[in-house]
Amino acid sequence: MSQMSIRNLTFGYDGSYDNIFEDVNIQIDTDWKLGLIGRNGRGKTTFLKLLMGKYEHGGLIHSTVKFDYFPFEVENKNKDTIEIVNEIADEYEMWVLEKELSMLSVSENVLHRPFGTLSNGEQTKVLLAALFMRENNFLLIDEPTDHLDVNARETVSKYLKSKKSFILVSHDRYFLDSCIDHVLAINKTNIEVQNGNFSSWWKNKELNDQYEISENERLKKDIDRLTEASKQTASWSEQIEKSKIGSHVSDRGYVGHQAAKMMKRSKNTQSRQEKAIAQKSELLKNVESNESLRIKPLRFHSDTLIEVNNLSVAYGENIVCENVSFKLFSGQRIALIGKNGCGKSSILKILLGEDIVHTGDVKIPKSLVISYISQDTSFLSQSLKEFAFENKIDESLFKAILRKMDFSRVQFEKDMSEFSAGQKKKTLLAKSLCQQANVYIWDEPLNYIDVFSRMQIVDLIKSGNPSMIFVEHDKEFTDSIATHKIEILRK
Repeated sequence: MSQMSIRNLTFGYDGSYDNIFEDVNIQIDTDWKLGLIGRNGRGKTTFLKLLMGKYEHGGLIHSTVKFDYFPFEVENKNKDTIEIVNEIADEYEMWVLEKELSMLSVSENVLHRPFGTLSNGEQTKVLLAALFMRENNFLLIDEPTDHLDVNARETVSKYLKSKKSFILVSHDRYFLDSCIDHVLAINKTNIEVQNGNFSSWWKNKELNDQYEISENERLKKDIDRLTEASKQTASWSEQIEKSKIGSHVSDRGYVGHQAAKMMKRSKNTQSRQEKAIAQKSELLKNVESNESLRIKPLRFHSDTLIEVNNLSVAYGENIVCENVSFKLFSGQRIALIGKNGCGKSSILKILLGEDIVHTGDVKIPKSLVISYISQDTSFLSQSLKEFAFENKIDESLFKAILRKMDFSRVQFEKDMSEFSAGQKKKTLLAKSLCQQANVYIWDEPLNYIDVFSRMQIVDLIKSGNPSMIFVEHDKEFTDSIATHKIEILRK
């Protein structure tokens, strides 16, 4: 075991007024399994790239281990998978590779297929296995769950739990809890390292935030009281000074003594006031603003909203799912669950009226209003103002929701093509929340969205009670809000 030392790390992008990191000082044992958490836009990926030496920075990053970054960039995906593994891990025994793949539930047959023919989940697992076979490496794992279904996430979390020496970026609370032993948190004003998993860190943060909020309120009352006392003392002192004029010579010494006492009391009060103000200024710096979001679903005249009977979907001769049946009633939230490729997104698109070849019966009233969030965010390439106008939503409400999800006002001036992946997904979420609908259909709405915003969205759904059909691989989210789960089996 050795230590990684970061001292006085300071970094900001060219042209930016504010530094992303300033005077960061932390030490990390290289045997730890760290979860890197923080709001979208706080610099998680930037931090990993600084460790990799990608950017010039102030301060010092010292480590005796080499860093490897995931996702690893594969330049030629036409090569057989075994060739890709050989390029990553120079020297290894074949039985070691087979063992690693077995732990990840990947058949060794994939090694003799072109890498590009593997599913996204298989590619993720193969690259993780290859990178962990490197000697003396410290792995920087950036969002490995993006293309993994619930079962695959479970497999990868168990695999990572058996490993050490990595920093993992993920917004999936359940995934983090399953495989990390330390938290590296990028807060508003600092970076902190804490022993434990996400849940223990979050519990400590809630307790600390509650203490700071109550202490802030107490100091605020103290400052108001001391301000009033200071004014009163100053007024008394002024009155005593005035009483000197015209007083008998023998009384002036007593009056002067009283004035000095008032002045001393005034200075003591002012000193206590300044101390309270200084203490107050140290509070609330890292309290996250998880303001409540709201959703206003439309009521429908019928309790039955959507009815699906014996739905089957095929692409050519490839049947992806068959005989899917369910009904959505008012107030229900149905989660479609199943492995990647089982047709979950295709079912959602059929409900939206897209021209996808299928058999079976889908009944949706013509007057039913649906709000939809797609997986894809690549089409977002205009201003927020133009996007709001195009989608006929209230611009002020739209931006207010984004502010509650930690958008800075600077973001409002940017083109959406400059947004991070998480900020783009928040844009689609905010649009949906602005729309009054009978049914909300969300296809993996949480991709890239930070854990704090995920908590906001859970609270929003529980309080607003919208009717929903959704696909989401975040187990914590699904378990929290789904009233029913429909498992789609892949053929």
